[in-house]
Amino acid sequence: MKIINVRAKSIYTKSKIPGVDWVVNQYVGCQFACKYCYAKFICKWKPYGEWGGWVEIKVNAPELARKRVYGEVFMSSISDPYQPIEKELKLTRRTLEAMNKRNKLSVLTKSPLVIRDIDVFKMFEKIEVGLTINSFEGREKRLIEPFAPVQRARVNALKTLKDEGIKNYAFVSPIIPGITDVEEIIRETRSFTDYYFFEILNLKAAGREFKELLMENFPESYKIMVDEDKFWRFIKDLIDLIKRSNIKAEGVEVHRRGWEFIEVR
Repeated sequence: MKIINVRAKSIYTKSKIPGVDWVVNQYVGCQFACKYCYAKFICKWKPYGEWGGWVEIKVNAPELARKRVYGEVFMSSISDPYQPIEKELKLTRRTLEAMNKRNKLSVLTKSPLVIRDIDVFKMFEKIEVGLTINSFEGREKRLIEPFAPVQRARVNALKTLKDEGIKNYAFVSPIIPGITDVEEIIRETRSFTDYYFFEILNLKAAGREFKELLMENFPESYKIMVDEDKFWRFIKDLIDLIKRSNIKAEGVEVHRRGWEFIEVR
């Protein structure tokens, strides 16, 4: 793993994410190296090698985080704030400690390490913490996200956040037909999850290599993803499932000839 220490000029970046004013990336790159990760595009501007083989560390992030910005802040968009290096470095924790506690903060991670910082989360007036859950286990996990924490650890972290009074959400992503068991995820988490956000796999953003991985190892899933009629039938069935489940769902994000956000009512 290549570690690159840099001094950044700013830690807050204006966001293009709907409803979010600023994104914070104290790390760039991610040790989890998920095969489908959409953040791989950043490698075009970071000549450090393949995605997952390096992490850029903004060593002055806590200092920069003291700047007073106002609005909703999201952490993080091109890394996981609780990837393995964070356990020793505590850069995320120190960045959180320095931030304006009056801003609404949303944190998203795949790691149970997030519960370490519950004491800091409680300092914020408005905060929500999400865990990415996708039900990948066994062969699917080994092929798709081999270095990410196991599902059980993520689900347990989601429950701990709820038990500690932190608003939480399940980010169900990526949803891949025939692989992601959305019904089971809802059944397992509904009693302690404040709300859900559903995201269908963005096959284009996942890249050529992942497309080939899916085609070779999960041909039926690939066929649904690329067949227009089968794909939208899958989306309809998913929305019907969400409605039947009677949960709070922000909506379903779909990338098909662009970007579409489908509200679930």
